[in-house]
Amino acid sequence: MSDDTTAHVEGDPATDLGTGTPQATWPLYEVFVRGKRGLNHVHVGSLHAPDDRMALHNARNLYTRRNEGVSIWVVRADAITASSPEEKDPFFAPSGDKVYRHPTFYSIPDDVPHL
Repeated sequence: MSDDTTAHVEGDPATDLGTGTPQATWPLYEVFVRGKRGLNHVHVGSLHAPDDRMALHNARNLYTRRNEGVSIWVVRADAITASSPEEKDPFFAPSGDKVYRHPTFYSIPDDVPHL
């Protein structure tokens, strides 16, 4: 018998489906779904899950109930690095002075079809 006073009983609503992991410690996952008509994945929401496999399973159940999606990504929120809105000008402004990155910089030859 264990003297661990924090042990969780299977079936306890504070634990996950018999894993014994307290729900309060489950990591947050961001969910992205690619629709049938779309070419890219779109952020649809967030969920907590004990592991990657369960996050994918729960995301499927929560966000594709009506067969809307053809692909699901789940990403741990702590693994995402993003720029902040305050960084908008200094982060994206450097491309403005590089005109060769703009499509209008290049001339399209007349003999190139379908452009």
